Amino acid sequence: MQELSRKEKTRFNKLQKRLRRNVGNAIADYNMIEQGDRVMVCLSGGKDSYGMLDILLSLQHSAPVDFELIAVNLDQKQPGFPEEVLPAYLSALDIPFYILEKDTYSVVREVIPEGKTTCGLCSRLRRGSLYGFAREIGATKIALGHHRDDIVETLFLNMFFAGKLKAMPPKLLSDDRQNVVIRPLAYCREKDLGRYAAYRQFPIIPCNLCGSQENLQRVQIKQMLAEWERAYPGRTEIIFRSIRNVAPSQLADTGLFDFSSLRVERDAGEIAEDRELYFPAINVVNL
Repeated sequence: MQELSRKEKTRFNKLQKRLRRNVGNAIADYNMIEQGDRVMVCLSGGKDSYGMLDILLSLQHSAPVDFELIAVNLDQKQPGFPEEVLPAYLSALDIPFYILEKDTYSVVREVIPEGKTTCGLCSRLRRGSLYGFAREIGATKIALGHHRDDIVETLFLNMFFAGKLKAMPPKLLSDDRQNVVIRPLAYCREKDLGRYAAYRQFPIIPCNLCGSQENLQRVQIKQMLAEWERAYPGRTEIIFRSIRNVAPSQLADTGLFDFSSLRVERDAGEIAEDRELYFPAINVVNL
């Protein structure tokens, strides 16, 4: 990390403490990491996953439980990908790591027409590769670097484009029930992670497959939320808080709440008395 002035050092310490506190609270709230866990930390080369690994390494020394961290990068064989960056960085940390080579780039380019977004297929291929490798190395948890803003963006993506009220859960059991996915950055703001990456001078590797696509629906949602945040500071945090404060009886999903069985909890006598009180009998005279 670069040499900082006293003022900047104070700012960095506050930022680091906030991120550590947010990650620690998320881990505790969702029981993300338990005694003896072997956590596979997925590194993409972006600011978020670098920050996640850095904070987890820091928390590992003070955590009340013992757990192991193993860093894994999926080299998707994108043209121009600097293969030497992550091995050099991880070797300096003295942490166990693997570089998993899977040419998903060619598959995506072959299947997805030019000009169409590639994120859907790319993420499915990447997820399948990482899930399988986690089982091979005996990982009990898979840590992904999604932060609070990712979760809120996903909520609106599903609402606006899929007609579903769902986001990214901080902790997830995979469909085949073979892997538990955790998101330790669930309480962290993206701008904090960006500032932290700048302070720590992480060797960022840009994604030239999907990250540069300007027509992504996620880009549109991100711009919308940024405009809201400028007009109403704190709105993103309030939206995220709503995800953690759900009232199924106030929505309309019959699978989450039994609307069909709703009945008044009064006996027939009480109903008759109430009816008589508010709608007294009227004598009708035939003219």
